[in-house]
Amino acid sequence: MSDSPVLVHHGEVEIAHEHPHLPYQRHHFETMAQQNDATNFAMWLFLLTEIMFFGGLFTAYLIYRNWYYPAFVAGSHQLNVIWGGINTLVLITSSFTMAMGVWCAETRRQSQLVLCLVLTFILGLGFLGIKTIEYKEKIEKHHVPGFHYSLQSFLNPDSDKEAKAAGDKPMALDMARHTEVYFSLYFAMTGMHALHMIIGIGILGFMILRARAGGYTTGHITFVENFGLYWHFVDIVWIFLFPLLYLISRHAQ
Repeated sequence: MSDSPVLVHHGEVEIAHEHPHLPYQRHHFETMAQQNDATNFAMWLFLLTEIMFFGGLFTAYLIYRNWYYPAFVAGSHQLNVIWGGINTLVLITSSFTMAMGVWCAETRRQSQLVLCLVLTFILGLGFLGIKTIEYKEKIEKHHVPGFHYSLQSFLNPDSDKEAKAAGDKPMALDMARHTEVYFSLYFAMTGMHALHMIIGIGILGFMILRARAGGYTTGHITFVENFGLYWHFVDIVWIFLFPLLYLISRHAQ
């Protein structure tokens, strides 16, 4: 007599065939399809919370930008648009290499998967390196909000090469003070984005080790796919940050 469990379905007796558990299938899921659906749902739910989080920051930015537009323009002109543009290209390229990594996992190309993950890892580090250069410049100019925040670049634009090149004019003291609001939001938004990049790079390092051991080329690619969604989301956030923070009134004065 069979040891398979007996199920009653619409008055008929059926023999249930147990699904074999694969090495990467968790014990509390009956099938891999069920596990993948649950994992994908959790990932999209997480991304929804991320959208709400960054949505709050974007809303605050747009409100203050509407209130203190001249101060935000002056603050934006202190950013290096070339560095920002290079970082945008770096992240767009990293999205491509990550998408190729997902494809390599789907087609079970282990060496190419490792290469794509390594390239994405390097591009992520490159983005953070450029961001570090920008942060260093802001620290040197005392544009980090706090007790040592300097208004000199805005009260006397001729003393600052970026402000002078942009054709900025001296600002009234009360409006110049609002440039600190701009830089508060700048550091909050780019800092949180950089934190997400650091977390992503850490996960990439783990994935590279797993991929070299053949972890994602045996048919189980859900982790790679979901991380790809995370990486693309982080890139999309920057695509919004770049024009909002760097390109305010960049036309000829």
